[in-house]
Amino acid sequence: MKRRILQSGMLPLFMLVVFLAMALNSAIAAATMYFLVRTGTISITGATKEAAGQLLIFSTLVSIPFGVLISFLAGNVPLKPIRDLMNSMDRLASGDFKTRINVGRIMRRYPAYVCLAESFNRMAEQLENTEMLRDDFINNFSHEFKTPIVSIAGFAKLLRRGNLSQEDQREYLAVIEEESLRLSYMATNVLNMTKVENQTILSDLSRFNLSEQIRSCILLLENKWAEKNLDFDLSLQNHDICANEELLKQVWINLIHNAIMFTPSGKMIEVDIAETENSYCVSVHNPGSTIPPEQQDKIFNKFYQGDESHATEGNGIGLAIVKRVVELHNGSVSVESCDNATTFTVELPKRI
Repeated sequence: MKRRILQSGMLPLFMLVVFLAMALNSAIAAATMYFLVRTGTISITGATKEAAGQLLIFSTLVSIPFGVLISFLAGNVPLKPIRDLMNSMDRLASGDFKTRINVGRIMRRYPAYVCLAESFNRMAEQLENTEMLRDDFINNFSHEFKTPIVSIAGFAKLLRRGNLSQEDQREYLAVIEEESLRLSYMATNVLNMTKVENQTILSDLSRFNLSEQIRSCILLLENKWAEKNLDFDLSLQNHDICANEELLKQVWINLIHNAIMFTPSGKMIEVDIAETENSYCVSVHNPGSTIPPEQQDKIFNKFYQGDESHATEGNGIGLAIVKRVVELHNGSVSVESCDNATTFTVELPKRI
């Protein structure tokens, strides 16, 4: 449909060029005759008048194929890159994210077109990567979502049958509770991601104690770190900040939960707040495996999971939420990972 519109839009241009070419040839022929007569090169007699008329008719007839040729070249050669761009945009819009624009040798002379093609190719590449991550996320999330549901259903069926000892009942109920909390955590992260993605203006600002908020987030995750026999080294003095308390709480929960997942049993996690004149820097440091340099730029992307085996808990949303919330607060988040240790640092302005 769009191609037919494009072609119909080219038709008036084609006819205009043909007309202009014919007019140009006729004008050249008439101007030539006029010049020859004015300069006395030729004199007008009956025979020359007839010859001039024939010459004018001949030039007019010649102008038709000449105009067609010019219009063909004008309508195809200069506009071909534009048509290629529009076709590529159509393919990209239809879901073909492998579409790329190849800049020919001639068009490389025009920096504006080269810049446009490079921007288009970067956009297509980002869309392709996002689509791949989204597909992986859907597959992994569906699997992770199904697993606790199957566990809950299985243990609930065993409890319904009865004839179980109190010890078995407590064990089965504990599994059901744990799997229910796991489902709740995954669903909450998805909802939070949707919420912060659609939010462009930070609202519900209030002043609260940043240190106390981090301590409360650590306590909320006590069952996680107590199970692995982890300890915390906290360097948290009293610091007040003006921010969205609910959103900022998600930052600390996700960072601390992430640190707990990748810290070996019996080790220590360090949380520190450093104050500068205009900002607070909160760092969460944990021992464990090193994040490869090529992954450090990707871990904040939505749906990305560095652990391709999915042996660890997670769905690739937590760090994306952290980055988005921090950006809404006009702050920044970074990661350093080396020598089997990782540190996430969040910098937040005191006044937003």
